[in-house]
Amino acid sequence: MKARFIALITGAVLGSSVLSAQSNDCATMAALAYDDAKAKNYDAAYEPLMKVKEECPKYSLATFQYGERVLDYKIENSEGAEKEQYIQELINLWEERLELYPSKSSAGQIYADIAQLKYDHKLGTKEELYNAFDKAYTEDRENFTSAKSLYAYFDLMVEMQDAGDRELQDVFDSYDKVMEKIEEEENDAAQRLAEIIKKQEAGEELTAKEKKQVKYAEINLNNYNAVKNALNAKLGARADCDNLIPLYKKDFEAKKNDVNWLQNANARLSAKDCTEDPLFFQVSEALHELEPSASSAYSLGQLAEADGDRAKALEYYNEAAQLEEDPSDKARIFYRIASNYKERGSFSQARNYYRKAIDAKPSLGNAYLQIANMIAQSANSCGDTTFNKRAVYWLAADYAARAARVDPSIASTANQTATAYRGRAPQKSDVFQEGRSAGEAITIGCWIGETVRIPQM
Repeated sequence: MKARFIALITGAVLGSSVLSAQSNDCATMAALAYDDAKAKNYDAAYEPLMKVKEECPKYSLATFQYGERVLDYKIENSEGAEKEQYIQELINLWEERLELYPSKSSAGQIYADIAQLKYDHKLGTKEELYNAFDKAYTEDRENFTSAKSLYAYFDLMVEMQDAGDRELQDVFDSYDKVMEKIEEEENDAAQRLAEIIKKQEAGEELTAKEKKQVKYAEINLNNYNAVKNALNAKLGARADCDNLIPLYKKDFEAKKNDVNWLQNANARLSAKDCTEDPLFFQVSEALHELEPSASSAYSLGQLAEADGDRAKALEYYNEAAQLEEDPSDKARIFYRIASNYKERGSFSQARNYYRKAIDAKPSLGNAYLQIANMIAQSANSCGDTTFNKRAVYWLAADYAARAARVDPSIASTANQTATAYRGRAPQKSDVFQEGRSAGEAITIGCWIGETVRIPQM
């Protein structure tokens, strides 16, 4: 009995020693590999890191983070079969990371990275590559955020349609879902940016973290804007009225009781302003009778507006806004209503609807720019002194500048507009002569009803 007890104790001690030795070996190997990787000595880090991954995969997430850097380097600096080997190793590394560290990994990002790697190196058929991106989109849409990968996802669909392997409607469907995702990401970035801009405009000092957030938000907005332009260029003539009208006209009789088909046809024809052909009225009317919706109400509003009946048009547009659930589409409707009021000189009502459009889509820079223009037009009527009338242009400039920051697609125009308005506002000598100082608040009356601060000059 005593001998058995001694044997058990000895086994436990030896087992503990083995585990401890293994742990020490992992720590030693990892430390050496990590040091080389940190120093960007990737050739030296490669084998030790791969050994740590093989023998101690659960030692640290850092193994996979450094491993990605090392393999990126090896891929970039190799060719042929060797390059393909490193590509496969990187794919395996990503997949293993997702399996071992799911709470610290993003499936959507990893699947998109795998698809992008294959796409960049032309590994697989167009169908296989498309399915790889589709996996990222369908399994973790929230984290499939790469602007580059979203473009590749759509690009592959277009190429398959060009090769005769997909229908034109498939291209439209792909465009819609990719564009919707891009606009969601744009809105998130613009919302974060707008909140920080308000703090900045109030004269508060930004933290280091907030400055980084501004930088990344602006980079993302520029990237997403570039992809949107590329998507529209890729869609090209496929989505013009000459293609859309025959496509939908040939199926109208067979599909006129199919709500989904009518919704798709209505949205596409409306988006491309194919509203003069009788088909547009047929589709809109049929859709509104079967299932009154935001898109059908909006289309009927367009038709009423084209007929010169603005009151009826606004009635339909407001109905559309109430029914619409998609933020980007709701913003489009509010923007159209606002523009109608602006054209009639109802600036207060117009601003209300432009603000609703911004609430729905924070990256809608044109709405800020339109508010800026209305404020500038009202300078003479909304100030009680010559100085205060000119001060209105500071507020107009602030709105124009904000438009540029949240929407890179109009940044050049908006910045030029802001500069022009600042040129009309009081200059440094005017502020001095009036006995005013930087930071002083000026209340602007009439429909504007806002306060602007004298800027530092």
